[in-house]
Amino acid sequence: MEALKNRVLRDGKVLPGGILKVDSFLNHQMDPVLMRDIGREFAARFADSHVTRVLTVEASGIAPAIFAGLYLGVPVVFAKKARSSNVPGEVYAARAHSYTKGNDNQLTCAKEYIAPGERVLVIDDFLAMGEAAGALVSLIDQAGAVCAGIGVIIEKGFQPGGDKLRGAGLRVESLLTIDCLGEDGTIACH
Repeated sequence: MEALKNRVLRDGKVLPGGILKVDSFLNHQMDPVLMRDIGREFAARFADSHVTRVLTVEASGIAPAIFAGLYLGVPVVFAKKARSSNVPGEVYAARAHSYTKGNDNQLTCAKEYIAPGERVLVIDDFLAMGEAAGALVSLIDQAGAVCAGIGVIIEKGFQPGGDKLRGAGLRVESLLTIDCLGEDGTIACH
């Protein structure tokens, strides 16, 4: 996706520790036109996967997941990072370590929103170590559903998450892969 690549190269900021800050258009302030185009691209890439539901994590994955669900014509559910009182019933749960924040989250999803046999598409904003996507796949497995694929906006190709998920036999489609984040602030991507 050329628009995404151009936006990352123009507005992305490299922070210490291999972190790419894209909060001006992706995960704090969002560009709705870019989110729409990202959702459309995911829908096109997974059009042959017979997706029945889209699953993401709050909060940054919600906007692109909504657009992907819109173009695929399926519902969207998001896993919560903490169990809340408004989800009183049974839940699927999986732990995910946040590379950026350096903490663990217990991702939960009410059992009523993923049914056995469904074909669920995972949408995530970043793929670094593969923790969040792996936890979402665990939720899908717990439901007796099938992971139809994983759509990632930005993959850090220099970290092992993508290889780990692909090595587990999962289809991973990344819209942009970061090859290197230079100490001088340069971003190499394809």
